[in-house]
Amino acid sequence: MKINIIGRRMEVDESLKQLIAKKLTKFDKFFKDDAVAYVTLSHEKNAERLELTVSSGGTLFRSEERNSTFNNALDTALDTIERQIRKYKTRLEKRLREGAFRTVEIPPEEHEEEFAIREKSFVMKPMTPEEAILQMNLIGHAFYMFENSETGSAAVVYKRQNGGYGLLLPEK
Repeated sequence: MKINIIGRRMEVDESLKQLIAKKLTKFDKFFKDDAVAYVTLSHEKNAERLELTVSSGGTLFRSEERNSTFNNALDTALDTIERQIRKYKTRLEKRLREGAFRTVEIPPEEHEEEFAIREKSFVMKPMTPEEAILQMNLIGHAFYMFENSETGSAAVVYKRQNGGYGLLLPEK
């Protein structure tokens, strides 16, 4: 697994990088060699913030944790990612082998204008709404844009306030 460690407005010391790399080796049993882990560290007012994103075969696993130390935040984030993997293991094994998820995420550009706009662009591989809901739940977002394999057009799945899911389709 390739590991990218980023410090936001801080310098990450070598001992912390080694600790992160050592603890992330526990995920080698779950992922193929193409897996990439992105760890973003930052200081907040009274806490340390750690974002952990693991990308493998186009599937993203994500956790964001705040704690008194980076070590504690890392342990919690690793537990969260492992729970996500185990929860979706059966469905993911089938889909990852078939190559159903091939989303490539390009780092966002940040603009400093009157309004802060965060842009993300990504390649949309055709998938069913069920696969898009799975991907949305894995990355912990409230919505997910994808190319609908049934219609060939862009679509969005989202979590509804009543606990269900919604699907937005463009009018033709």
